[in-house]
Amino acid sequence: MNFDLILPFLRPIEPLLRDDEVSEILGNPDTSWFTERDGKLCREPGISFAPASLRTGLEVIANHLGKRLDDDNPSLHARLPDGSRIAVWIPPVVGPAPAVSIRKFTSRHFTVEDLIARGTLTRSVAEFLAEQIQAGKTLLISGGTGSGKTTLLRILADAIPDEERLVIIEDTPELQIRKPNVVSTESQTHTFGKSVTFEELLKDALRFRPDRIILGEVRGMEARTLLDSFNTGHSGSLATIHANSATKALRRFANLVLRSHQQTTYEDIEAEIGEAVDYVVHIERQPGRRILREVLRVDDYDRRTRQFVMEHVFQAEAQPELEAIPC
Repeated sequence: MNFDLILPFLRPIEPLLRDDEVSEILGNPDTSWFTERDGKLCREPGISFAPASLRTGLEVIANHLGKRLDDDNPSLHARLPDGSRIAVWIPPVVGPAPAVSIRKFTSRHFTVEDLIARGTLTRSVAEFLAEQIQAGKTLLISGGTGSGKTTLLRILADAIPDEERLVIIEDTPELQIRKPNVVSTESQTHTFGKSVTFEELLKDALRFRPDRIILGEVRGMEARTLLDSFNTGHSGSLATIHANSATKALRRFANLVLRSHQQTTYEDIEAEIGEAVDYVVHIERQPGRRILREVLRVDDYDRRTRQFVMEHVFQAEAQPELEAIPC
């Protein structure tokens, strides 16, 4: 479907949809609208939708996307034709107006130089991480929602040697990794009405002879399979995970594996992770910027102390507060 087909139903926010500096567009049930630029939220007082017309437009958009949005289906999660992700709640879940979240897709291929210029990371850290990826080290990239994990993964993946074969698994195609030998999959693909899950795609991926597996986000049942793949010849893989620090990312990974494989002890799972994961890279979102906060090297797991053997190879110094950026 052509993106222009849905624009008539989103006309008040069309300039925001076309603005490359806007990363997220958020509509609230009280009819207020906000945007995010460079990690900073700003209110958009000039945006106005009548709640009834917005709901009707969203229902039409859902229909165009092969989805349903109505009283019996008051929640929508979908991908717009340009690759952006839209999430919607309508009454009776919220009220009086719908709640809308659009995380925009950008076709711009950011480079490590862009991150260095923005102060996200230093050149020495960028070079160090590139060396580890080229050497086949396995990396977890952790951070909160909107912290820039996907962008960082995409940029770090540029260091993967061109002769290697990559299988990429995402729920929404965002990575757009540019390498000669790539198979990209998405878990929202439907075949005869059946949704293909992360777990199923990850299991199938092992049959496609990957040198490395790139997982958009580890968050559920696929964690066990991903850990198995790390330990059975697919080192050098990359994945993102939601966590508030590098250390907590390791714990979260272990908890996700345990949920799907409760016959194994937590200690055994952490020992496997200690063998499989080489580095955890943690990125944070701050007002007006994103910062690579820490790089943690994982050396092993000590069963006696039940602790990971690890060392911080990089920790960002405390950053000065930015002056308030006017909206």
